[in-house]
Amino acid sequence: MSLFEAAGMEKAAPRPLADALRPAALGEIVGQPHLLGPDGRLTRILQKGEIGSLIFWGPPGTGKTTLARLLATEVSLEFVQISAIFTGVADLKKVFERARHGRQVGRGTLLFVDEIHRFNRAQQDAFLPVMEDGTITLVGATTENPSFELNAALLSRAQVLTFRALDDDALEELMVRAESERGPLPLSPEGRISLMRMADGDGRAILTLAEEVYRAARPGEELSGDQVQDILQRRAPSHDKDRDGHYNLISALHKSVRGSDPDASLYYLCRMLEGGEDPLFLARRLVRMASEDIGLADPGALRLAIAARDAYDFLGSPEGELALAELTVYLALAPKSNAVYKAYSAARRFVKEAPSLPPPKHILNAPTKLMREEGYSAGYEYDHDAEGAISGQTYFPDGIGAQRFYRPTEYGLEAKLRERLAMSLARREKRTRETVADSESGDR
Repeated sequence: MSLFEAAGMEKAAPRPLADALRPAALGEIVGQPHLLGPDGRLTRILQKGEIGSLIFWGPPGTGKTTLARLLATEVSLEFVQISAIFTGVADLKKVFERARHGRQVGRGTLLFVDEIHRFNRAQQDAFLPVMEDGTITLVGATTENPSFELNAALLSRAQVLTFRALDDDALEELMVRAESERGPLPLSPEGRISLMRMADGDGRAILTLAEEVYRAARPGEELSGDQVQDILQRRAPSHDKDRDGHYNLISALHKSVRGSDPDASLYYLCRMLEGGEDPLFLARRLVRMASEDIGLADPGALRLAIAARDAYDFLGSPEGELALAELTVYLALAPKSNAVYKAYSAARRFVKEAPSLPPPKHILNAPTKLMREEGYSAGYEYDHDAEGAISGQTYFPDGIGAQRFYRPTEYGLEAKLRERLAMSLARREKRTRETVADSESGDR
């Protein structure tokens, strides 16, 4: 501590509201009762007076850094904080060496690593020996799924604690604390709700936005919901096109369409569009849904999907986004079938495993005399001349036998295709029985 800090002179310097209201005790952290409540996971861990290495996983502004700092005090460890964005291997070595010196004099170290997922695999491996021998107690914070971003070896040495986005009650509590520090927020009830929505579950964000409200409001003014949005603009929804949030939202959109919920489907479509997602990426994914989840139950879905993609390509934003919304609702309400998807997957597996036999000769063209002498095209029957336009001949290679990949559902157009397929199978089975009978008669 410097002389100026000892004299308390830094207290006169401006402090952001989020910093001024930073919790000084575990009980002041809001929004994480599953971790810090009477029966919370971390509460149980702390009952023994010591902690192991931890990974904090959750969205921004949920208290990960603050909790790490308070944990160090709780279990009497020296708190050291680094960020993976600004720290290299040489810096890590210095931190580890300092922790080793501290251990020699009986002082443990809690090393808090912010954005730990930004370390590469080799850098993450560097933590393993100092975690194993107790040189450091690692607490890493990440907004990304640890299963994908962290080494299995590192994860095996740490517990993962999941932080939740703050709910309205937690955000309201933070606003009340801000008012105890700065006075009543100049907001109408609608303005208060608007501010919480803009925060999007981020505690740091709501205090920053509250600070902006204090600065922007005129004396005696009470800001409405519309005024709050106009003055503060809007906070972009939490969505990172290259990270976990991207995959979570596109998965939610796909499963909402598959589950025939047009409202949820539109919600996730708008979440991604408002978050800056490329509309053509969404169009491509919707085209995939038309093939994968609807298929021949409604062949028009694929045509509409291609048309919606072309409409967006032609119109651009924001007009073209309506075509994507129209497509999303249509796909959600269309009859569903993954029969073609399953048939294609099964056929590919079979092709990889089965021998590459030639097609039967009766379905091969015979443009030359030699090919005719070899039996090419012999016995082929023109299906259009057969009853129901189905001759019932075999088309699979000899030695493989007929296979069954496509099994249509009873939904939409596939109900009719199911009837047609049943007729085709019956005709082939009859033809096979007749061929076997003729063969046995010839043998006799």
